[in-house]
Amino acid sequence: MNFSDLELDRHLCEAAMQLGFIEPSAIQQQTIPNILKRRDLLALAPTGSGKTAAYALPIVQLGKRSIVLVPTRELATQVGKVFTQLCRLLNDPAKIVVAIGGLSINPQMMQLRGGADVLIATPGRLLDLAQHNAVRLNEFEIVVLDEADRLLSLGFADELNAIAKQLLKQRQTLMFSATFEDKVKTLAESLLRNPLRLEVLAKGIDKPDITQRAICVDDKRRTQLLAHLIKQGQLVKNIGNATDHPVTSQEPTEQSGEHPWHSVLVFVASKYGASHVAEKLTRQKIKAQAFHGDLSQGARTQALDDFKHRRCDVLVTTDLAARGLDIKDLPVVINYDLPRSANDYTHRIGRTGRAGARGLAINFVMPEQASHFKLIEKRNQFKVERENVAGFEVAGFETLGNV
Repeated sequence: MNFSDLELDRHLCEAAMQLGFIEPSAIQQQTIPNILKRRDLLALAPTGSGKTAAYALPIVQLGKRSIVLVPTRELATQVGKVFTQLCRLLNDPAKIVVAIGGLSINPQMMQLRGGADVLIATPGRLLDLAQHNAVRLNEFEIVVLDEADRLLSLGFADELNAIAKQLLKQRQTLMFSATFEDKVKTLAESLLRNPLRLEVLAKGIDKPDITQRAICVDDKRRTQLLAHLIKQGQLVKNIGNATDHPVTSQEPTEQSGEHPWHSVLVFVASKYGASHVAEKLTRQKIKAQAFHGDLSQGARTQALDDFKHRRCDVLVTTDLAARGLDIKDLPVVINYDLPRSANDYTHRIGRTGRAGARGLAINFVMPEQASHFKLIEKRNQFKVERENVAGFEVAGFETLGNV
């Protein structure tokens, strides 16, 4: 199937191809025709499945004033770029405005003079703009909630309720989520009208393009091990299927160029942990930066830009970077701290192995976390053999839940 088969304007089809969408993904095939028919949708799809284009393409074609709500400032900026790129070949491109917190509200109010065709915003900033009379929410005909489960998990429920009261009652609402928990179901019932539910199932978290590894390590040696892996050579010889003969005790190979670690995304549990680990790596002459919610917006933007353009080799982050962000050609994700939930695990490792590329996800498993990692495996229906790295062996390795 081609994008032209979805009754999209030829200029939009060409713009989609220039963005790297050669043919529509499964979620795009299902959602685009129904959005064009003005149906309310609840769409569930895994990370990296092309959800942004799935709603952006038909919204641009319909030409209806639209609001897109997203959970993070970085995702808002990324979504704004997708809309802008899709519109660039049109004779009359839509006016796209991105409104996020952490920046002065005045320039955003100036941008909204004369209105906006598509407004991409975080919930708090959208309410601020409405309170300043810079935008009237009842003038928008389409409302999108992107990463709806994440919006709720970040505590935006009150803001979403306040926004919903100001929206046009006869509107089209599109909700995209990676999971369909009770809280998402409740939100869907309050905002959607007779929605069509569409679901694209993941093919399994243990899929060929992402090799998963679990390295056993003591708590106090995790940063040393992290620096060791980054410096050494990039554990390239196990790239492939996760069932390919994992090694139980090994020294990392020399960098061969086969799968170089030119960029490494490291997930930690806290904002303090992100800054602390990044500082320790920097002391080891590794170009590392922290990325978390306590940084100013300017610092966040700079850190992410440095990482994407390889001026920084390692980005140490909280789950702020786990959802929605598309970092091209990211070879390695490391869970320095295991995520709290199985769903968060899926999103974290989904930052690598995107767009058909091969990726590597490494998990640091401390003895006291053995049962938690087993639960993550069970919920996501995969198994990874535990490993020791030479020089960092853990006493009692055989008791750590080998599979």
